[in-house]
Amino acid sequence: MNFDYTPKVRELQARLNAFMAARVYPNERRYRDEVEGNRAQGNPWIPTRMVEELKVEARSAGLWNLFLPQSSRGAGLTNLEYAPLAEIMGRVTWAPEVFNCSAPDTGNMETIERFGTPEQKRQWLEPLLAGEIRSAFLMTEPAVASSDATNIECSMVRDADQYVVNGRKWWSSGAGDPRCRIYIVMGKTDPGAPKHRQQSMLLVPAGAPGVKVVRPLTVLNADDAPHGHMEIDLADVRVPVTHLLKGEGCGFEIAQARLGPGRIHHCMRLIGLAERALELMCRRLSGRVAFGAEISRQTVWQERIAESRCMIEQARLLVLKAAYMMDTVGNKVAKKEIAMIKVVAPNVTCKVVDWAIQAYGGAGVHDEFLVGAYASARSLRLADGPDEVHRNAIAKMELREIASGAATPGSTGATTPRGS
Repeated sequence: MNFDYTPKVRELQARLNAFMAARVYPNERRYRDEVEGNRAQGNPWIPTRMVEELKVEARSAGLWNLFLPQSSRGAGLTNLEYAPLAEIMGRVTWAPEVFNCSAPDTGNMETIERFGTPEQKRQWLEPLLAGEIRSAFLMTEPAVASSDATNIECSMVRDADQYVVNGRKWWSSGAGDPRCRIYIVMGKTDPGAPKHRQQSMLLVPAGAPGVKVVRPLTVLNADDAPHGHMEIDLADVRVPVTHLLKGEGCGFEIAQARLGPGRIHHCMRLIGLAERALELMCRRLSGRVAFGAEISRQTVWQERIAESRCMIEQARLLVLKAAYMMDTVGNKVAKKEIAMIKVVAPNVTCKVVDWAIQAYGGAGVHDEFLVGAYASARSLRLADGPDEVHRNAIAKMELREIASGAATPGSTGATTPRGS
């Protein structure tokens, strides 16, 4: 594996860093003020004018749709090439939307690109790629342990040339955005089929009769506006059979394909969030004096700084390895590496941000960036599969490899022997 960034990537990094420095970081306060202004007027879900302005600038600068590998509709970047760019965007939680690279839209766009019909792409993918609409992914349900996707109870019953959808979903990120026009919904079309062939996925228009956004959910007591996470009721929602993705019984397969890129995109962005938290920690410790010396001279803080750097570098390398394998051997073969980074990146970021909060003292639990960063990282220990599910999957794969004697050359697709 060669993780040296290509000239194309280095050039994009320079342009992206310049855009962030000139247009994103200076506008963080304006963004917060605009969201709070909308909240004070009774609707925090209104898209901010500032982000809409920056989207126009980013697109003009050629910093648009940088994801979507193996597609002529994207920027022509591999997952490995996209990773360092997503890291830069991740330094500000709302910045990915500026470049049309935010969740859940990126995962949804990849899903429609990979599994959608030409008409589905024309109707939904093209306006998503143009940044004209937003989307949501409806999988998790409040009534069942949705970390096991086979538990999903939302029903999709065929009635002539339509499906009738009934169910309750929650943690539907982005569904509160008034621009959200389409949901990708996972449900059961055949409860009697083999366990992993019972589920299907449908494209459900957000404004379809029977769709009701019940309430916004809070993340550590914050509403996460204007992005937000919604609970949604689907009551006798009728959807044309032409809105089915790939085919009946393919829902679990699509979920696995969608969540792989979605998971690694989250992890790429988290590396940037952890980097910024470490920078803030170091600046704070170097600028404060306690007991007659800068706090940064205390060995306990030097140890935490060093440990943070080690953890971030390890996480970044694992992100790059997972991305490399996705590009070279495919998402299915790279599933262990994707699972590993999905465990590692949120936990590393949580720890680094927690130490940064501690370094700020009382100000740390009040600082909007640090509190938001912690909430984001902590929630990602649950989103797209909790730590426990990924750890179980990793352990089972490890045990199978050891039992079969296939573990000698390292984890699947690796080029370096274990222990070397």
